[in-house]
Amino acid sequence: MSEVVIRACSISDCCRPHYGKGYCRSHYWRLRKYGDPMGGGTLRGEPLRFINDVALQHIGHDCLFWPFGRGRDGYGRVWDGEKTTIASRYVCELAHGAPPTPKHDAAHSCGKGHEGCIAPGHLEWKTPTQNQADRIIHGTHSRGERNVRAKITDDEAREILALKGVEPQSALVKRFGVSQTTVSKIQCGKSWPWLFDEAVA
Repeated sequence: MSEVVIRACSISDCCRPHYGKGYCRSHYWRLRKYGDPMGGGTLRGEPLRFINDVALQHIGHDCLFWPFGRGRDGYGRVWDGEKTTIASRYVCELAHGAPPTPKHDAAHSCGKGHEGCIAPGHLEWKTPTQNQADRIIHGTHSRGERNVRAKITDDEAREILALKGVEPQSALVKRFGVSQTTVSKIQCGKSWPWLFDEAVA
């Protein structure tokens, strides 16, 4: 009885079985969609090669943007061989050493981390508090009305604070359509705490 020979994909290093036109199912559909069996997608190892050969050699002042997959937050993602990690954090560690603590962030001096910048010269380790202060300077923060869960504007929060002791919280709850907890937290500085600094200034 003759041995059945299973034809393999003609792409080098691809050992998957043949599907059509000499290719496995994956390469065949890439050929159909892109006109090239290697089209679309990212070749295995290419992100790490880009980091080592391009990112770590980048010495200009301009941003260097991650050309591969990104999360919804805009930050690049890379598989480091063990887990998927944020590309800028991975580059920061290669360029500047391990973070002082696990809680330190790979902060961007350019303010364009959310756009996928991984330029080593734009990265440094900072505490979450320092990084948040940078976001405020860059205008990329999500505090106050920029937070997707915020139910009022910054100006409305300022008004609620200004009316502390002037108008009952129950009246403010009705006027602004928020909970009594929200009004209380604003007036005692637990929410929108920077408004207190504005009031003092």
